[in-house]
Amino acid sequence: MTDLQAVSLGGADLIAVRRIGKRFGSTVALQDVDLVGKAGSIHAITGENGAGKSTLMKLLAGVHQPDEGEILMNGRAMSLRDPAAARAAGISTVFQELTVLPNLTVAENLLLGRERSRAGLLDRSGMLTEARAVLTRIGISLDPLRAGGSLTVGEQQLVEIAKGVSTDAQVFIFDEPTAPLNRAEVDKLETLLRSLKTQGKLVFYISHRLDEIFRLCDTVTVLKDGRLVTTEPIEALSHDRLIALMVGRPLLALFPPRAEAADVGLAALEVRALTIAPGATPVAFALRRGEIVGLGGLEGQGQREIVRALAGVIRPAGSDVVRRDRQGQEQRYDPREGALRAVGRGIGLVPEDRKQEGLYLDLPISDNIGLGLLRGLGLIRGAPRSREVVIGLAERMQLRSRGLDQNVGDLSGGNQQKVMIGRWLCAGVDTLLVEQPTRGVDVGAKAEIYGLLRDFAKQGGAVLVLSSDLLELIGLCDRILMVSGGQIAGDVPAANATEEQLLALALIQPVAVRQEMQEASHA
Repeated sequence: MTDLQAVSLGGADLIAVRRIGKRFGSTVALQDVDLVGKAGSIHAITGENGAGKSTLMKLLAGVHQPDEGEILMNGRAMSLRDPAAARAAGISTVFQELTVLPNLTVAENLLLGRERSRAGLLDRSGMLTEARAVLTRIGISLDPLRAGGSLTVGEQQLVEIAKGVSTDAQVFIFDEPTAPLNRAEVDKLETLLRSLKTQGKLVFYISHRLDEIFRLCDTVTVLKDGRLVTTEPIEALSHDRLIALMVGRPLLALFPPRAEAADVGLAALEVRALTIAPGATPVAFALRRGEIVGLGGLEGQGQREIVRALAGVIRPAGSDVVRRDRQGQEQRYDPREGALRAVGRGIGLVPEDRKQEGLYLDLPISDNIGLGLLRGLGLIRGAPRSREVVIGLAERMQLRSRGLDQNVGDLSGGNQQKVMIGRWLCAGVDTLLVEQPTRGVDVGAKAEIYGLLRDFAKQGGAVLVLSSDLLELIGLCDRILMVSGGQIAGDVPAANATEEQLLALALIQPVAVRQEMQEASHA
């Protein structure tokens, strides 16, 4: 459906994009794209990474200017020459890239570029009052005096959302807003989006989470390779058909088959007692070869600290952890000795924020993956040395790039995540600790990443996955550990798990957790 009338669904037109085109050098990002956005609607913009979704929205946000075509607002042609012009026209954008400045407070970040002044001086008291009002109105419980540098990725995203909706705009663009948010925060955001819709606003919504699209949106536009595939009302689409439109083929199975009982071996990591902070109750669990274990819970319940303590990134207060090699031989492993020792014991961490903590964005793919080949400190035993291994890994991972000399910063989120995983495959580690494995990743790349993790487990590796997406934990994992108050609230076989069951475990209070575990141990 490419005719402008055919894509005009619903009520009054607020924005119309006609035959828009955009190139970056020799790369065609958008070609001959039509789009109509209606007042009082939530309009999903979907497609794989590289389809042109963010580029199209950045044209509306004034970040880029089109090479062909025109943009109309309320029937009038608009020249959105920069972001300030877009904001003046009533278009507000919450970008996928976080822009919170670490040296400014939440309030200062929220009102950046719109600071209040009084008698020629910065009105800090007035700004604080306004920031508190905005945060309260949209249900975000953040201290406006906190420094931006102290915020988690999820909290930074909340500040970006608050910044975006604090303006009196007619059009709101949300680019992957829920990627770093927990379930409760997602619920608050969805309530906010529905409120904008009832106020007659137009919301353009980019998300790789199809359940959100079907729950929230009225209309869906699908892009592929910079071209318009279709625009249809949500009720005309099924999950399977939308996926097929996005990837250009039916996706037979998002999640690979789970491990058979016979494939699960001895514990690669036996966590007998891991105490995160002084006075805290130790956690205990086993991570076995051949299986993928999920780690879930509400935001801030300690699951991230468990992963990072095991990886040696943070120093636990106490540690009794047994590490076993592929032959079953026990090795001494104390996470308090740091991340280098963890790598030396064959443990690799794929961090939540791959851009800030994992990848060297200005270096090529070959160098980023090839870091796994380093043996200078004698930390990685048996790591392959040949560059041919890097080439072979890129092919095996179906890495999409212009070549191994392309900078990692130019890759899509899914391909960046493959590079991060590939580094540890290259290093020869046999235990992977993976935080948020598919955050900001399109549905096609998700299936490929899930396949990589399952293949790693099938070859005798052990995988611990931290995810805020309960459906991801249920579909990908063999077992799921739910964390509440820094303790393991339950160990659930994923094949029998439900979202309701996992959420109930996540809401158990710490005292109840101890009682249930004690009762289970005596049963």
